[in-house]
Amino acid sequence: MLTFDPLWETMKRKKISQYALIKEYGVSTGTLDALRKNRSITLNTLNDLCNILQCDVSDIIQFTPDEKE
Repeated sequence: MLTFDPLWETMKRKKISQYALIKEYGVSTGTLDALRKNRSITLNTLNDLCNILQCDVSDIIQFTPDEKE
């Protein structure tokens, strides 16, 4: 499973709010909603977030293997 849990910590550490992502960097509210709900985003969006936050992909997204049934 992929989650965006690391994103929120990275934003806090970099002192960039969700409001700033929208107003200063042009991230759409729909994209932020997708991130909050761990829904898919494009690689372009992931690239944009890495550039905005000056961080690596692992600072934004986390992979956890699904449990086997």
